[in-house]
Amino acid sequence: MLSLNLDKKVLAKQISLISASLLYASGAYSAAEGAEKESSSETEMEVVEVTARLTKEKAKDVPFSLSVVSEEDLKNRLLLNFEDALRSAPGVDVYSSSGAVDANIRIRGVGSLTQVNKDDGSVVVNLDGVSMPAGNVSLGTLDIERLEILKGPQGTLFGRNSEAGAINITTNKPTEEFEAYGRVELGEDNQSLYQTVISGPFSESLRGRVAIRHISEDHWVENTTNGDPMTEPKDLAFRGSLEWDLGAKTSALFIAEKQQQEGFLNLQLLQPFGDDPGSEHTPGAFDDNEKTVERFSTEINHQWANTQLTSITALVNTDFSYLTGFDQETAQAVFNFPMEYLRGDSQDEQTISQDLRLSSLPEASTFWVIGLNLQEGERSFDSIDLVSFANQYRDYDTDSQAIYGETTLPVTDSLKFTAGLRYTQESKKYAGEYSSYGMDGNLYVSQDQRDLDDSYTTGRLALGYSLSNSTNIYAVAARGYKSGGFNDFALQSADSVAYKPATVDTFELGIKNESDSLNISGAVFFSSVEDDHLLGFDFASYSSAAVNADTETFGAELEADWFITEQFSIAGGLSFLDTEITKDVYGVSGGDVLAGNEVPDVPSWSASLALNYYQPLPDFMGLSAPALNTNLTVRHVDERPADAQNHFNLDAYSKVDLRVALQTDSMELYLFADNLLDEQYQLYGYTNAIFAPDARIGAPAKGRRAGVGVLYRL
Repeated sequence: MLSLNLDKKVLAKQISLISASLLYASGAYSAAEGAEKESSSETEMEVVEVTARLTKEKAKDVPFSLSVVSEEDLKNRLLLNFEDALRSAPGVDVYSSSGAVDANIRIRGVGSLTQVNKDDGSVVVNLDGVSMPAGNVSLGTLDIERLEILKGPQGTLFGRNSEAGAINITTNKPTEEFEAYGRVELGEDNQSLYQTVISGPFSESLRGRVAIRHISEDHWVENTTNGDPMTEPKDLAFRGSLEWDLGAKTSALFIAEKQQQEGFLNLQLLQPFGDDPGSEHTPGAFDDNEKTVERFSTEINHQWANTQLTSITALVNTDFSYLTGFDQETAQAVFNFPMEYLRGDSQDEQTISQDLRLSSLPEASTFWVIGLNLQEGERSFDSIDLVSFANQYRDYDTDSQAIYGETTLPVTDSLKFTAGLRYTQESKKYAGEYSSYGMDGNLYVSQDQRDLDDSYTTGRLALGYSLSNSTNIYAVAARGYKSGGFNDFALQSADSVAYKPATVDTFELGIKNESDSLNISGAVFFSSVEDDHLLGFDFASYSSAAVNADTETFGAELEADWFITEQFSIAGGLSFLDTEITKDVYGVSGGDVLAGNEVPDVPSWSASLALNYYQPLPDFMGLSAPALNTNLTVRHVDERPADAQNHFNLDAYSKVDLRVALQTDSMELYLFADNLLDEQYQLYGYTNAIFAPDARIGAPAKGRRAGVGVLYRL
């Protein structure tokens, strides 16, 4: 299995050992310093608590790596959607064309090389305990308490399609006291944001919360046909929650939410983009692109003396309809014919889920959880080619049942042993209809039906050792699994043979330290993936099929949050990844993939740095206890291969964001600049080595957007 060459192993090992040594030294120093002197209350950091294992515990006690993005981080770092929030974490990459439906998340280089199905995700999104399609990371970060990025296979507790990790999101809950705030932002290119949140009690046992946000702007790509923005994207989100105390130890939480996105674009532009990216399309062609996500959930909690019961029942609807394609310039380069090539995709998906579990209480000496998870989903995905009129209509049904459990047992006062296991049964059904015109001008229609049944086991084993009250080290081995399925991009019945599932084995060593003023964590890891997914194309038969590739990743991460003084703090992360495709794959769309290639869109190095300076000011102009709160965030991404064939590299870039706020207890008046230095960089890229080896297609990132905002709390 270990096919990394010697040079790569030596380099990665040296970097890993250096990182681990620095981590150990930093952890030991901060622990000793914390024992010798007491920090003032103003400079103490809050203890980071997470629900990464479905019950509350300290982040440093979790026996695997995770990154936490708080509500304040989302606001101060201008992270308006989950996609941007994920990119802020070390070792996380999001392959996206800027649309609302096509995000492919990789964590530590693990994930589909190209997605072959809208359900072909390697990272599960868990929103308030409800599993969501990974494509929903385009959703806005409306009224979020905390976002946890769990790294490494998470199938034990989070189930199917979490071979690379999981995104665990917790929204703000209704409060026992009344609170409300409003927020308005206005910026360049007609950017606007309006948000309001109201929360409070109806009675001693009933509380409610409502959050609404609307965002709009001009698209950053110009339609060169008329000089206007390609579209005017809009995003409207609503969430209402009701929490009811049914008894002293029993509560119910009801949540209903809806988010609608309009005018989004899946960009496919010919490179180079130039300083002012443009595309020549029929005006208004993409105005009706829209996506709607709805979630309705009920969570029941009951506590006994040493045990708690949690039941989460949910319904999730995800619908979208959009056009995408090439303008005349791009079509000329790819097909040698100047035409506007457009294709329409639409999807209706409904998923019903039930999770029922028993677990230990927070702070229990022995952690444990056992549960049952049921999911039933229906999805249609239809594609219409507006040039050739070759159309595909597909319906999918998925049923999944799983039992799971995990425990952490104290072996000694310092040593803990963790074991987790999940057994899953899945049944998938597919029905498709394919229509196309032959060379004789006649319409040909074919139909197809297939079934797929699968069962699999995932799990992890871990050891944790407490070096001190503030420092833990751990070792974990985990098995992940990503289900097989049916190709969304099949062009004919023969293309719909079920593709193989993917498996991953991961090994990780790590250290976590939490002291009064410094939180620091680091890890070294190795992952071996078998049969991950690629989209293949046979140019002789013009057929499209899913194919499989094996990959390996060796890497190291370092993450820290340092409260240097009462006024100044820094947070940052550093990631090193050495990825390799270890098996030749032929007949792939875009050209053959050779062993030794790197995993696409995964940089060897990436880093982030967030600086916060908080300066109290004397009272002035009637403002009581004002302060200046300045946040500067820098994200650097090294060059990385654009596609699995490694045809070319996407350039390295450094993105800088700034937010400067004058604030009091009830108000914030702030200036902001997203992409302050107007860095020009690419979101993704590819080329077709068969049709047009010199034509590079991709998407430019959004340029600088500066503006002013105000937030007022009642």
